Amino acid sequence: MDLRESAAALQPDLIALRRDLHAVPELGLRLPRTQRLLLAALDGLPLEVTRGRELDSVTAVLRGAGDGPTVLLRADMDALPVPERPQPGGPVSSIPGRMHACGHDLHMAILVGAVRLLAERRAELPGDVVFMFQPAEETDGGAQLMIDEGLLTAAGEDRPVAAAYALHVFSSRLPTGQVAVRHGTAMAAADQLRVVVRGRGGHGSAPYAALDPVPAACEAVTALQTAVTRSFSIFDPVVVTVGTFHAGEVPNVIPDEARFTAIVRTFSPAARERAMAVLPPVVHGVAAAHGLTADVEYHRGYPVTANHPQHADRVAETVRTLLGGDRLTEVEHPQAGSEDFSYVLQQVPGAYFFLGALLPGRELATAPYNHSPEAAFDESVLADGAALLAALALNPLT
Repeated sequence: MDLRESAAALQPDLIALRRDLHAVPELGLRLPRTQRLLLAALDGLPLEVTRGRELDSVTAVLRGAGDGPTVLLRADMDALPVPERPQPGGPVSSIPGRMHACGHDLHMAILVGAVRLLAERRAELPGDVVFMFQPAEETDGGAQLMIDEGLLTAAGEDRPVAAAYALHVFSSRLPTGQVAVRHGTAMAAADQLRVVVRGRGGHGSAPYAALDPVPAACEAVTALQTAVTRSFSIFDPVVVTVGTFHAGEVPNVIPDEARFTAIVRTFSPAARERAMAVLPPVVHGVAAAHGLTADVEYHRGYPVTANHPQHADRVAETVRTLLGGDRLTEVEHPQAGSEDFSYVLQQVPGAYFFLGALLPGRELATAPYNHSPEAAFDESVLADGAALLAALALNPLT
């Protein structure tokens, strides 16, 4: 059988694994039940398997017949603290308040499928393959922890990872089975700005006797938006979203302080560094203009996810050859979300791409997006996703 036929034969097993994983959504770094399911799914295959020390990761190495470059394939493992609204006939979470709302259960099943396909074809493998099952994509940067624990030399110090690939399913935005890839920036960096504007509280009837932090904090929020439009190129955008704002407890008392947090999204390292330099002084300046002070903390999150042109081309050509040219979308603009596979792509060249998994009966424009309580995914993409990842490892790097 060719690769797609072999993958299609695995489809019932992949659906069953995906549903088992969907039932036990776990958060963060410690995912013991998820890890056990993955280890059971990999048991009996010709792999060198290691578990993480600081996180419940699984790293598996498949030795190829050739001495070519080592390729890494990745799936993330963690779920989200989102209460599920189950879809008729779909899998159901067994843990209240948690669900695989971002499709990581599909990612794991797809990568297990790729492992099985490649294990059957070891004699054709031009080099070794490292399979990266990674916790804590949503929260704690599990990719960097796995790198720190030796992920990129898992096949040996003399056989470091030379290329890395990962895919992500979408519950909307892309038709089912459509693959989207982009040269250069695929996803944004996401940093956090934490602000405390400090004043002096007082009674609401005498604001002149207090130093009210609320108007200053509100002004700082709008000043940040002005800074974005006046300090950064429209061709290298910056997006600032204030997601929390807290001040006071009762309506007739001026509080001592007002707090807000913002996410700062940038699409290039240069814009990211400039945002770090430009935005905190804006908040300090607004506070000072009101006779107040501000504590401003700028926390770096995930960096820009940047695809290397050669490897974006490689993904595109593999899609054309394996699935057909009509299944490929070359993306014009990056996604504004962020992704910790960026840490891997900072170390080795590779590509991050997207696979449409729109549920039948839903419309692209209105389907609930990833992270929604109603997010749901078409399991029919599992086999083709597995075949696509396997094909990227089978084709020799040039």
